[in-house]
Amino acid sequence: MTEKLTVALVGAGYWGPNLARNFSTSPDWDLVAICDLDVPKAERLARTVGGDVAQFTFEEVLDMPGIDAIAIATPARTHHGIALAALKAGKHVLVEKPLADSTEHGREMVEEARLRGLTLMADHTYCYTPAVAKMRELIEDGALGDILFVDAVRINLGLIQPDVDVFWDLAPHDLSILDFILPGGLNATAVSAQGSDPLGAGRSCVGYLTLPIGEGALAHIHVNWLSPTKIRRMVIGGSRRTLVWDDLNPQQRLSVFDRGVDLGAQSTAGADRAASTVSYRLGDTWSPALAEREALGDMVAEFAASIREGRPSRTGGDAALRVLAVLEAARESLAASGQISAVATQHAGLEAASWAR
Repeated sequence: MTEKLTVALVGAGYWGPNLARNFSTSPDWDLVAICDLDVPKAERLARTVGGDVAQFTFEEVLDMPGIDAIAIATPARTHHGIALAALKAGKHVLVEKPLADSTEHGREMVEEARLRGLTLMADHTYCYTPAVAKMRELIEDGALGDILFVDAVRINLGLIQPDVDVFWDLAPHDLSILDFILPGGLNATAVSAQGSDPLGAGRSCVGYLTLPIGEGALAHIHVNWLSPTKIRRMVIGGSRRTLVWDDLNPQQRLSVFDRGVDLGAQSTAGADRAASTVSYRLGDTWSPALAEREALGDMVAEFAASIREGRPSRTGGDAALRVLAVLEAARESLAASGQISAVATQHAGLEAASWAR
């Protein structure tokens, strides 16, 4: 049997307990320490997990030679400092989304990991769900044809975050999904973002993000902390079929519609295209069978495999940087009242985008 890797968790707040539970039950990991500035909270989580997990300070953990990795579940503004310290101490690092609070900080983290030959991985949880894996498979197999549009809605009556706006809180989920399922990854060159702050919270609580995703296709992402109804839905329109993902419908998370609009087989130039006959295709609808398993279990297994095999993970640093680049462009667009802002892509490598393709 392969010897287990050891991990320490930094952050016992909202997301930390989910990571603690999955690390502690994984056949690949031994969770040996939990750190939090709120010591009683860390101690309570350690007792809940059981076993030999103990509460330590972050500085104590860095000095422990027997710890292979650090998992970070703290506010986004702290990711950069904690991750760099862990990497410089020779630890592999897993970071809750978003990877950092800026592309500059994210690049420093990625470069430090690369320099030291360590794994740096973002917890883009949805990329480990059976539904999103099937979405990617259908797109790769050509079942949808050419991608024409993506329309994503992620809204609920949510927690107003103290350090990030609704874009940085919710949009990373959909952006990381697009990076994972689209051929070539998230390759947007420009972004337009509009947001509002009706509560006077000092940050956008409602947001709309629009970005091109190649070959004339357009993606639109709606995020909202203020909706009394919870919606987690993505519609991917293709030239052959349309895919609808409803994450809140466990009986039918995915639906594939053989329905759409076709232009007659005429010239596609200028006026000829405008005069083409429009026909509506009304075919069958079907739902792929999906396994039911916790995505975080697969995520921590991928973290271990990446370390053992010395390869980029499914949601490695380059994938996380592509998401950060879009978020930062959205921040600039918001500051410019929704004007189009260019996405800085010079730092985003191809390692994650080419994963298993």
